[in-house]
Amino acid sequence: MNDVCRIIKKQTITNFSNMETAIKTYDRNASVCGTPAWRYVYHAIHSADKWFFNPSKFTEPDFHENGMDNPDNPCNVVLSDKELLDYLHKVQIKTENYLDNLSDEEINEKPDGCEYTRLELILGQFRHISSHIGMINGQTIERTGRFPVFSGLDGKQTDKLYDE
Repeated sequence: MNDVCRIIKKQTITNFSNMETAIKTYDRNASVCGTPAWRYVYHAIHSADKWFFNPSKFTEPDFHENGMDNPDNPCNVVLSDKELLDYLHKVQIKTENYLDNLSDEEINEKPDGCEYTRLELILGQFRHISSHIGMINGQTIERTGRFPVFSGLDGKQTDKLYDE
């Protein structure tokens, strides 16, 4: 792994940690545009699973129902927070392994069958997952009056769930 990929990996770990905190502090049934918040959590994790690597070579997880990744689509599957955390951890391991084997030269290349470079895919997921973490944490703040811990640029992790 080269310098750029090492830096990306460090920030990716921080993003996944922030999503884990969001899941541990949110109200999974809170309405977000008429949809339970857990559907947006799944949407963000699924997107990272698919779009961080190469969307044209993606295989859906076993529990996935067609269209489930779009929170606006009704679905019969209901994932528990434990299942969401398990999926998040699986995607995190997959992502870390991917970055461990990616070179700084490859980051500017397009994966087979994809219109975007690897860097565009990665940055797109940073934007996407952070947007949904903010949305979910905003609901938590409104409901509890407490701010979920959010790891910053230094990547420092804590066991605390709220900034107190």
